[in-house]
Amino acid sequence: MSDALMNTYARLPVSFSHGEGAWLWDTEGRRYLDALSGIAVCGLGHAHPAVTEAIARQAGALLHTSNLYGIPRQATLGAALTRLAGMDKAFFCNSGAEANEAAIKLARLHGHRRGIAQPTIVVTQGAFHGRTLATLTATGNAKIQAGFEPLPQGFLRVPFDDLTAIENIAGVDPYVVAVLVEPITGEGGIRVPSEGYLPGLRALCDRHGWLLMVDEVQTGMCRTGRWFAHQHSGIAPDVMTLAKGLGNGVPIGACLARGEAAEVFQPGNHGSTFGGNPLVCSAAQAVVDTLEREDLAARAGALGARMTQGLREALADTAGVVEVRGQGLMLGIVLDRPCGALVRMALDEGLLINVTAERVVRLLPPLIISDQEADAIVQQVSALIARFLQENKG
Repeated sequence: MSDALMNTYARLPVSFSHGEGAWLWDTEGRRYLDALSGIAVCGLGHAHPAVTEAIARQAGALLHTSNLYGIPRQATLGAALTRLAGMDKAFFCNSGAEANEAAIKLARLHGHRRGIAQPTIVVTQGAFHGRTLATLTATGNAKIQAGFEPLPQGFLRVPFDDLTAIENIAGVDPYVVAVLVEPITGEGGIRVPSEGYLPGLRALCDRHGWLLMVDEVQTGMCRTGRWFAHQHSGIAPDVMTLAKGLGNGVPIGACLARGEAAEVFQPGNHGSTFGGNPLVCSAAQAVVDTLEREDLAARAGALGARMTQGLREALADTAGVVEVRGQGLMLGIVLDRPCGALVRMALDEGLLINVTAERVVRLLPPLIISDQEADAIVQQVSALIARFLQENKG
């Protein structure tokens, strides 16, 4: 689209001029139903009045001061998030990758202070934790890592949803200090682990003195029907990372910690120039207030159940559909063949979707969609998948 931009994205041939709720308009005036919400970022949809008002008000007063000084709006937001998450302290940054980078540094420092010179973090296959060098290494996708070697050391990879694999590591590796895991994989294909997985991880970490670190960058902020996806399992992690839906489009990330983990970082251990400045914290506070006031976690759970049932019924007799899975408004339709072409087909019909893990159609609509918009997504996606499979028979 522009010779001035690095060729880092395979962009679709569309640019948007404005949005409202679950809808976007392109520069030609055509309207699109957004079933992706900027990959789980715009949970409150586009141009939400509470977020717009908060940004405008704060921009007229003060955009930025360094973290050398107190930032009252950062303290207020930190108090709200730690209350909702059952955590003790928060560190603010600019993205999910930076939030996970903070978690990785926290775990390593925790290990060093316990006398472990080569601290190791257990990560899972199919995970996605970001694109900085450390988070790229933690990410379980060889395609994303290719060409960026040498990668940092200090990670051990195990299959997702496999407690036995981690138990085996515990028996032979004295350097493990933490486990980093997504409660539901996002880029890895919307995989929901078995019911006992997270409680089992919690028990393992308690038994061996490891930190349990949960990456809620995509699953957090009410996306799955709870404030945070790990709450479905009734466990409490030691460290949790957030981003995406936290700012509804304003770039903000957070690393939250409790107990001993909350005391690891001291002045000089970590920092961020822009992290948690007045502007982004005002926007994120408006998001938190709106999610809480309108009980959008419950709304996401109910809508997700409605869409899952609708997709399963509509695709029940469609050969080539393997499974409809997910939690809340984080849904995946698994096909038996690569289906990246569906993204362009949907775009041509005025619908924004995504395909991940090559053959999983990913739906992450805004939490504020109406029942009618949810039904429209189900009908349109089901029809597109049926047509795609008919035109691309194996």
